Amino acid sequence: MVLMDACDARRRGDIAAVATYDHGTGPAATRAAMHVEAEALRRSLPVVAGRSSRPVEAVGEAAWRSARWAFLDGWAADLRSRVVTAHTRDDQAETIFMRLLRGAGPRGMAAMRAPTPVLRPFLGLDRATIALYAAARRVKWVEDPSNQRLVHFRNRVRLELLPAFEEARPGFTDWLVSLGERAAEVRDGIARAVDALSGVADAGSGGKAVAVASTALEGYGEAELELLWPEIAARARVALDRRGLKRLVAEAARLRVGAAIPLAGGASVSRTVSTLVVRAGE
Repeated sequence: MVLMDACDARRRGDIAAVATYDHGTGPAATRAAMHVEAEALRRSLPVVAGRSSRPVEAVGEAAWRSARWAFLDGWAADLRSRVVTAHTRDDQAETIFMRLLRGAGPRGMAAMRAPTPVLRPFLGLDRATIALYAAARRVKWVEDPSNQRLVHFRNRVRLELLPAFEEARPGFTDWLVSLGERAAEVRDGIARAVDALSGVADAGSGGKAVAVASTALEGYGEAELELLWPEIAARARVALDRRGLKRLVAEAARLRVGAAIPLAGGASVSRTVSTLVVRAGE
């Protein structure tokens, strides 16, 4: 709601549409989506609205996120525009903390500072600042009570874990945000290093396959390969888990022609006479 108000006040001509999506998780979620839609119409702004058709019991946080982004990306393509979100500095800190617990590398630790078509103008602002703006501008919103349910991992991080770490080590949240900024710089350097590798090229399949010369990675040690392989795989829209990354680092250099290393989600890395081809799953 604050994002809509701010864009309406300052960048109205840039608004292709206000997008709202109801995950179908309960009355509050439906009221929130309807509130956004009604306010957009009141302001004479174009609006696109969607709602999940899947039963709540069949999905979870990851599925909700996937459905929401499919909706947003679809409309962004149709409207030839970019998605703009209201993610804040607090959201960035929470995401970094969650990825830290999961053992993410520089790609993951950059979180929402990673290069992306999505615009996040509030990423330098904390949630308290957004609330002050809402109060000053009398912006109304619907608070979903599920935001207080500790069954969701992010809620546990937001309500319990991060406050506990901040109390034990004042400035911990600032450190997380700084860590994300440094990780984004490292990630950018890794991307440039992959750009400089010989023979990295699109291998077809609508951008879901990338080939790299089999000799391009010779001479790199395990630590360097653990940084390079996730970036190479990402260019084929493949996200490597720790197990897949370890297999590539250990086995890709000695892979026989015609053989392949299976990866999570149906992805694979196969060997041709002169290249290693990363291919996304169907």
